[in-house]
Order: sequence, then structure tokens, then C-alpha cells
Amino acid sequence: MADTLRLTISVRSQGHTMPLKDGTVTLDGIEFEFIEVEPQIAAYRRMVRDLEFDVCELASTTYYIARSHGAPYTALPIFFERKFHHTGLVIRPDAGIAHPKDLEGKKVGVRAYSVTTGVWTRGVLQNEYGLDCSKVTWVVDDEEHVAQMSLPSNVVHAHDGHSLADLMAAGEVQAGFTANAGIGRAGPPTEGWAASAKPVDSYPELIPDGKVAEAQWYARTGILPMHSTLVIRDEILAAHPDVAPKIYNAFLQAKEIYLARLRSGEASSKQDEDRRKLMKIVGPDPLPYGLASNRPSIEALKLYAEQQQLMARDVPVAELFIDEAGF
Repeated sequence: MADTLRLTISVRSQGHTMPLKDGTVTLDGIEFEFIEVEPQIAAYRRMVRDLEFDVCELASTTYYIARSHGAPYTALPIFFERKFHHTGLVIRPDAGIAHPKDLEGKKVGVRAYSVTTGVWTRGVLQNEYGLDCSKVTWVVDDEEHVAQMSLPSNVVHAHDGHSLADLMAAGEVQAGFTANAGIGRAGPPTEGWAASAKPVDSYPELIPDGKVAEAQWYARTGILPMHSTLVIRDEILAAHPDVAPKIYNAFLQAKEIYLARLRSGEASSKQDEDRRKLMKIVGPDPLPYGLASNRPSIEALKLYAEQQQLMARDVPVAELFIDEAGF
């Protein structure tokens, strides 16, 4: 149809996005051209630096930072990944670290200072365990997505040619984030990046009872950390006021299809199993959408980003997210 709005979009293939990608869920008057990027982290950078897509899954902290610098896109309260952060930071057994405050005076490896996992974890360690993050040296081995941001003086780059995994093994850093956030990979995000994963099982967790602490923290705060959100270019939102509700409702419909498969046991990947475990803590929807239900998480990440000197200016929540209640 001549009046069909065609939009480029980059999102990961997951249980709650596949009904859109395979055509089970369609949008009236809108046609998505899905651009596959592997890993999706590379799409974050392409969106932030080159505004390459009309609609894009974007790391939540990256989005907050970019928006504080005037980025011309706005997020819907749709979130693709949820994960707690009392776990995922490991230590060298010989580093003399028995409590989060023992990280003060130490070096900790994280892929980039603004990595959302790092921001959530530092926020937890500062606000729950009393860590002074300014007394930790954060060692990074990749670029920040938002090129305009300025790094605090206690952020340093790894030696040329040395990965965080190498530095951890040599004792040059005493703690590090696992998986893609730190010592579980090497180099900037490129295709095949995951194949360079490094084993980290030999390092103990900073918080040994982290899983228990995560459940208790959620019960007390209602914060369910989000990792990525969905942004739409402002010029499209301005020209087509019906785009935001149509996209939001389509993603919501796709998620409901996935949740039914998750609850029935039909969805059975490792990621699906992890989400079923999450449901035991947070209830029947481990991927809540909507501004009201996510406000504690949205505001917590905003506070942590501000505490960690990531934001160029204060950005009200109303400027960050479109409220679906107004559709």
C-alpha cells in the first residue's frame, strides 16, 4: 500500500520479539524492515553515533547518556532484558577483598564505564554496601558508545593489546565483571565476539550469597533492573503521532504470546529457563512493560547514572520515556 510507513528496526531475536519478526504480529499501516546486527551491542553504537535506524533496541544507560546530550530519539517503556546485579562481579582470591568496600583502592575491570551492567552493579554497591566508587580505579578496554561523554578521572584504559581477562589473570586488576561486561570477552563488539569468551569459573563472586540478596532487594525496593529499551527517532514521532501506540501495542502483543509459551513450558532455551527462575522472584511477568510498573527501576538507574557522573544534564523521566497511559 502506498500509505504504508516503512521503518528500519534493529532488535535482537528473542522469544518476545520473534512474533514480530516472523510475522505473527503485524502493525496496521507500518512495515518493519528488520536489520540484523551481531552482536546487538554493535547496533547500539551505530544508532548513537550515526542515527542509523528508525527504531532500535538500545542499552538503557547508553540511552540515558545520549538523551542528556540531546539525542533526537525517545524511548517507549519497553525493556528487553531484566537481570539483578548482586552477582556478576568476581574477585581474585588473593586480592584481600572480603567485602564490597574492600574494592576501594583496587582496580576493577569493566568493558566500558557506561556499560549498563556496571552502572547497575556500582549503584547497588554504593547504595546498599557503602562502597565509595570514586576510590576504585575502573579499568576499561573498549570505547564508550556516546563519544561526547567525559570519563571521571578514576577510569583508565587497559594497556594496548591487553584484555581485561589478561589483566585479571596477571593480577593487574583485582576484580572484574563477567561475560560481555568485562573479562568474559576481549575487544570491541564485532561479529563472532562471543566466540572469544574467557572462562571465569575460577574466580569467586564478590557477594557469595548474591542470589539471596537479589531476591531480598527486589522484595524491598521493587526494582527490576532493565538492560535495554526501544527508541524511536523524534522526527518520526512528530510526523506520525500514531506510531508510538502502534509499536508499543505490537511489542506488548508479541510479549504476551511469548509469556504464554514460557508459562506452558513450550519455550525451553537456557534464556527461557532463566526467565522462569526470575518469575519465582518477580511474579508471572519477568519482562514488564509500561511507565508506571517500571518507574522504580527507571528512577534507580537515573540516580545511579547521575551518581556515577554519566549524565551531561538532568533529564526528567517524562523526557526519557513516552507514557503509554496517554495513548
